Amino acid sequence: MPLHMIKLVVGAATIEDLLDWRARNAADGGPWILRTRMTPKRGAEMVDGGSVYRVFKGVILCRQKVMVVNTVGEGAAARCEITLDETVVRVAPTPRRAFQGWRYLDPKDAPPDLDLEAFGDVPEGLARQLREAGAW
Repeated sequence: MPLHMIKLVVGAATIEDLLDWRARNAADGGPWILRTRMTPKRGAEMVDGGSVYRVFKGVILCRQKVMVVNTVGEGAAARCEITLDETVVRVAPTPRRAFQGWRYLDPKDAPPDLDLEAFGDVPEGLARQLREAGAW
């Protein structure tokens, strides 16, 4: 069974902000890498179908599939690089309390993916208001 990770997004208020950041920083064509200080001890379980769920302003809004978990460096300078799939999947907005760093997320606690086709082309402002009201 896959294991997921949950991580706070810093510097982006919306999924669109995150995608804009990626567009600006992906000019070199390299993979999308999430860097963290601590390497997950259960990283192999995350690579086996797990995702990183992203928390924006206290609400989980999207996820990305984990492709590779690597430790870079040694000793006190060691860091973790998690290579993510480029596809950002929107999930049912789920409130989440603030925390530092990252946490494991059991699959039974992970929010379900959103079926965006069921809603059509809803303007982002309206979609945000619906999410904040808990209606979407």
